[in-house]
Amino acid sequence: MIKNERQYRITKAHAEKFAQALQKLTTTPKRGVHPVLHKAQIDALKSQLGDLQHELAEYETLRSGKRKVVALESLEELPKTLIQARIAAGLSQEDLAAKLGRKPQQIQRYEATEYQSASLERVNEVVRVLGVKLRHPAELRLVS
Repeated sequence: MIKNERQYRITKAHAEKFAQALQKLTTTPKRGVHPVLHKAQIDALKSQLGDLQHELAEYETLRSGKRKVVALESLEELPKTLIQARIAAGLSQEDLAAKLGRKPQQIQRYEATEYQSASLERVNEVVRVLGVKLRHPAELRLVS
Protein backbone atom coordinates (compact mmCIF):
# COMPACT_ATOMS: atom_id res chain seq x y z
CA MET A 1 0.00 0.00 0.00
CA ILE A 2 1.30 3.44 -0.94
CA LYS A 3 1.25 5.66 2.14
CA ASN A 4 2.73 8.97 0.99
CA GLU A 5 3.84 11.03 -2.00
CA ARG A 6 7.42 9.76 -1.83
CA GLN A 7 6.26 6.15 -2.05
CA TYR A 8 3.89 7.17 -4.84
CA ARG A 9 6.74 8.67 -6.91
CA ILE A 10 8.95 5.63 -6.31
CA THR A 11 6.16 3.20 -7.24
CA LYS A 12 5.34 5.19 -10.36
CA ALA A 13 9.00 5.10 -11.46
CA HIS A 14 9.13 1.34 -10.85
CA ALA A 15 5.94 0.84 -12.87
CA GLU A 16 7.43 2.80 -15.77
CA LYS A 17 10.59 0.63 -15.68
CA PHE A 18 8.48 -2.56 -15.65
CA ALA A 19 6.42 -1.25 -18.58
CA GLN A 20 9.59 -0.47 -20.56
CA ALA A 21 11.09 -3.87 -19.78
CA LEU A 22 7.85 -5.58 -20.79
CA GLN A 23 7.70 -3.61 -24.03
CA LYS A 24 11.30 -4.52 -24.83
CA LEU A 25 10.78 -8.18 -23.99
CA THR A 26 7.64 -8.48 -26.10
CA THR A 27 9.03 -6.67 -29.15
CA THR A 28 12.56 -8.08 -29.13
CA PRO A 29 12.61 -11.78 -28.36
CA LYS A 30 15.99 -12.94 -27.06
CA ARG A 31 17.79 -15.56 -29.07
CA GLY A 32 18.68 -18.74 -27.30
CA VAL A 33 15.90 -18.35 -24.69
CA HIS A 34 13.39 -21.17 -24.61
CA PRO A 35 9.87 -19.98 -25.56
CA VAL A 36 8.42 -21.27 -22.28
CA LEU A 37 11.00 -19.30 -20.28
CA HIS A 38 10.37 -16.23 -22.44
CA LYS A 39 6.62 -16.47 -21.79
CA ALA A 40 7.25 -16.92 -18.05
CA GLN A 41 9.38 -13.75 -18.02
CA ILE A 42 6.64 -11.80 -19.80
CA ASP A 43 3.95 -13.15 -17.45
CA ALA A 44 6.03 -12.24 -14.40
CA LEU A 45 6.56 -8.69 -15.62
CA LYS A 46 2.84 -8.32 -16.42
CA SER A 47 1.93 -9.52 -12.95
CA GLN A 48 4.33 -7.15 -11.21
CA LEU A 49 3.23 -4.25 -13.39
CA GLY A 50 -0.42 -5.02 -12.65
CA ASP A 51 0.22 -5.00 -8.91
CA LEU A 52 2.04 -1.66 -9.11
CA GLN A 53 -0.69 -0.15 -11.30
CA HIS A 54 -3.34 -1.31 -8.82
CA GLU A 55 -1.49 0.36 -5.93
CA LEU A 56 -1.06 3.56 -7.94
CA ALA A 57 -4.74 3.64 -8.89
CA GLU A 58 -5.84 3.07 -5.28
CA TYR A 59 -3.63 5.91 -4.02
CA GLU A 60 -4.74 8.26 -6.81
CA THR A 61 -8.40 7.52 -6.11
CA LEU A 62 -7.96 8.17 -2.38
CA ARG A 63 -5.94 11.32 -3.00
CA SER A 64 -8.50 12.69 -5.47
CA GLY A 65 -11.24 12.57 -2.84
CA LYS A 66 -13.43 10.32 -5.00
CA ARG A 67 -13.40 7.57 -2.39
CA LYS A 68 -14.66 8.74 0.97
CA VAL A 69 -16.03 5.46 2.34
CA VAL A 70 -13.82 2.54 3.23
CA ALA A 71 -15.37 -0.71 4.42
CA LEU A 72 -13.86 -2.12 7.57
CA GLU A 73 -14.65 -5.79 8.00
CA SER A 74 -12.43 -6.46 11.03
CA LEU A 75 -10.20 -4.69 13.51
CA GLU A 76 -7.22 -6.20 11.69
CA GLU A 77 -8.02 -3.83 8.81
CA LEU A 78 -8.07 -0.73 11.05
CA PRO A 79 -4.44 0.34 10.41
CA LYS A 80 -4.89 0.24 6.63
CA THR A 81 -8.23 2.02 6.99
CA LEU A 82 -6.65 4.83 9.04
CA ILE A 83 -3.99 5.34 6.40
CA GLN A 84 -6.62 5.36 3.64
CA ALA A 85 -8.74 7.82 5.64
CA ARG A 86 -5.77 10.16 6.03
CA ILE A 87 -5.06 10.11 2.33
CA ALA A 88 -8.76 10.53 1.43
CA ALA A 89 -8.95 13.51 3.80
CA GLY A 90 -6.15 15.14 1.81
CA LEU A 91 -3.75 15.08 4.73
CA SER A 92 -0.09 14.27 4.54
CA GLN A 93 1.64 12.48 7.39
CA GLU A 94 2.99 15.88 8.42
CA ASP A 95 -0.52 17.40 8.42
CA LEU A 96 -1.87 14.61 10.62
CA ALA A 97 1.08 14.97 12.99
CA ALA A 98 0.39 18.70 13.34
CA LYS A 99 -3.29 18.06 14.11
CA LEU A 100 -2.28 15.54 16.79
CA GLY A 101 0.49 17.73 18.20
CA ARG A 102 3.10 15.10 17.33
CA LYS A 103 6.23 15.01 15.21
CA PRO A 104 5.84 13.79 11.61
CA GLN A 105 8.31 10.99 12.28
CA GLN A 106 5.89 9.53 14.83
CA ILE A 107 3.10 9.26 12.24
CA GLN A 108 5.58 7.77 9.77
CA ARG A 109 6.53 5.14 12.38
CA TYR A 110 2.89 4.38 13.18
CA GLU A 111 2.06 3.86 9.53
CA ALA A 112 5.25 1.93 8.76
CA THR A 113 4.42 -0.50 11.58
CA GLU A 114 0.68 -0.58 10.81
CA TYR A 115 0.03 1.21 14.13
CA GLN A 116 1.46 -1.69 16.17
CA SER A 117 3.47 0.70 18.32
CA ALA A 118 0.52 3.03 18.95
CA SER A 119 -1.51 2.83 22.11
CA LEU A 120 -5.26 2.38 21.90
CA GLU A 121 -5.61 5.94 23.17
CA ARG A 122 -3.42 7.23 20.31
CA VAL A 123 -5.34 5.21 17.72
CA ASN A 124 -8.56 6.69 19.11
CA GLU A 125 -7.09 10.21 18.74
CA VAL A 126 -6.25 9.47 15.10
CA VAL A 127 -9.78 8.15 14.53
CA ARG A 128 -11.27 11.36 15.98
CA VAL A 129 -8.97 13.70 14.04
CA LEU A 130 -9.68 11.91 10.77
CA GLY A 131 -13.42 11.83 11.46
CA VAL A 132 -13.65 8.09 10.97
CA LYS A 133 -17.14 6.84 11.77
CA LEU A 134 -18.42 3.31 12.20
CA ARG A 135 -21.77 2.63 10.57
CA HIS A 136 -22.54 -0.68 12.22
CA PRO A 137 -22.29 -1.65 15.86
CA ALA A 138 -19.65 -4.16 16.84
CA GLU A 139 -20.83 -7.71 17.39
CA LEU A 140 -19.57 -9.96 20.12
CA ARG A 141 -19.45 -13.61 19.17
CA LEU A 142 -18.51 -15.90 22.00
CA VAL A 143 -16.12 -18.68 21.17
CA SER A 144 -16.72 -21.87 23.13
